[in-house]
Amino acid sequence: MGKKKKEEEEKKNKYHKEYGPWSNSAYVMKSLFKTEPKMKIIIVLATISSTIAVYLWTFISKFVIDAITRKDDVMKLVGVMAILLVIQLITTITQSCTKWTNWYRYVNGRFAEIIKKNYKFMTQRYQNLEDKDILDCYQKASTATGGNGNGVEGLMHNMEEFILDIAVVTVGIIIMGTLSFPVAIGMLALAFINFFIKNHTNKYTKANIWDPLATWWRKDNYMNYTFTDFAAAKDIRMYGLKKYLIGKYRELGKERIEAQRRNELIWWVCGLIGNILWLVAESGLYAWLIYSVITKGLTVGNFTLYLGSAASFFNYILTLLDSVNQILQNSRQVDDFRSFMDIDKELEETYKPLPALDKFEFRFENVSFKYPGAEKFALKNLNITVKSGKKLAVVGLNGAGKTTFIKLLLRLYEPTEGHIYLNDVDISTYDRDEYYKLFSPVFQEVILFAYPLYLNVSMNTVAETDKERAIKCLEQAGMKEKVAELKNGVDTEVLKVVEDDGVDFSGGEKQKIALARALYKNAPVIVLDEPTAALDALAEAKLYQDFDKMVEGKTAIYISHRLSSTQFCDDVAMFKDAELVEYGTHESLLKAGGPYSEMFNVQAQYYLENENGNEELNAG
Repeated sequence: MGKKKKEEEEKKNKYHKEYGPWSNSAYVMKSLFKTEPKMKIIIVLATISSTIAVYLWTFISKFVIDAITRKDDVMKLVGVMAILLVIQLITTITQSCTKWTNWYRYVNGRFAEIIKKNYKFMTQRYQNLEDKDILDCYQKASTATGGNGNGVEGLMHNMEEFILDIAVVTVGIIIMGTLSFPVAIGMLALAFINFFIKNHTNKYTKANIWDPLATWWRKDNYMNYTFTDFAAAKDIRMYGLKKYLIGKYRELGKERIEAQRRNELIWWVCGLIGNILWLVAESGLYAWLIYSVITKGLTVGNFTLYLGSAASFFNYILTLLDSVNQILQNSRQVDDFRSFMDIDKELEETYKPLPALDKFEFRFENVSFKYPGAEKFALKNLNITVKSGKKLAVVGLNGAGKTTFIKLLLRLYEPTEGHIYLNDVDISTYDRDEYYKLFSPVFQEVILFAYPLYLNVSMNTVAETDKERAIKCLEQAGMKEKVAELKNGVDTEVLKVVEDDGVDFSGGEKQKIALARALYKNAPVIVLDEPTAALDALAEAKLYQDFDKMVEGKTAIYISHRLSSTQFCDDVAMFKDAELVEYGTHESLLKAGGPYSEMFNVQAQYYLENENGNEELNAG
């Protein structure tokens, strides 16, 4: 792919912005100073001490040679030397202290940005997590915070080095200007040529080697996760997937190795050119100094001063321009980081807080939804009202659109067409996190986290968790006996990721824990999205009835392809082929004889009610 085409594609990517090196430098330094305020003083001290250290011994050499040549008083020489050595000792101690104290501070500054990045990812719109461009954008942002020399932290280091190099080069220009202004200009010119070559190389390798690997890194992360994922371990062993997965990983590695080979070759050529330029500069300097000694009577002391100063001067010009190169290189990665952080920023700034509400009525008005990249609508022209304080059963076969309806209601997805209203206000105008607080959802797939059981119920910090309440919710959800069996009760660590004695739970137990979560959150709207898939039909019916009693008075939505929840709900919504095909009470829909009646009659054979009012499975 040509350079022009790549640049055009980069411009088309709405998730990539270019903020510029100085804007990015100001961004990272502001962030660093906010996290580590003492860095302002440390950078000033480091700059002063380092500048003195660079040239001090050059002046000491000149002073000693001149004193010996002039046969100055020995005591005077010793006295001046003692003063200079004290200065050297102070600068050495200062340099050592600043280097020791600033390293972990930079790491802390980077970690602060990693926290922001991870928080941003967890607060992304749910539908963004299926967008390849956003996932690539996140991967680049992770690369920008992935090491001490990368992106964010790298630019922090670069800025300190840049300030130091500016001070050293400024002093060097003053010294070299007293020898020959053309010599100083010539050395600057060679250094700038080296700078432009390196900058072009940086820009080329990022655009043509490293940026295209963003998708590769996602694949690599997935493969490494799969190798160690406990959930995948059974299939890997039982189906003998080891050779297959290793083979896939080898194939994946070839792309990375080829990219590294190209990168090394390009930088080898760049380094060779830099060494040649350094040789030209050093040769020219020696020629000029020898000429000055012969024709202009340059003293041995001044010869030493200019030779040492010129070497430091040229080295630090190169270092300064390398710092600029590094600033430009890391700034491009900070572009990636800030581009991710700014996704939907303008949209989020328009959100308004959710007011205190005493009723929760949701209205879908001509709502349609199509998943990203899909050709067909997952939900078509939906018009439905979820009444406040009422219980709604949402039923239909798998793929009918039930879960899509819930994802839209929960605002995990935004409608492709139409609007959703809460009490006649479009839900898209509300702050997303505040809107989420309205719901206690229980999903079919229950995710447990590697911390104690009671925190898996509260989903909060230890300090903000009511442990007794968590225990009560577990008991209400039917986990009392299981908790009693656990050695550490509700303090038992979940999963074996952190603790070796961690406990995993069965599918049914996980769903009960999820129900306990919903009870603990105590939100005004309850949503059960087929959480009973791991239970048999009678157990599902009993769980729904028990849970219904616990959430009495709340708005509740029960989603299932089995109809155990419909008889105690106020209304039933029947979905089929991505559309709402029937809506009414259980009785009215049975009388209508439509799709709901057919589905219920098919499933009715699984339920009988005995004379005691208990449901039991029909064995006949």
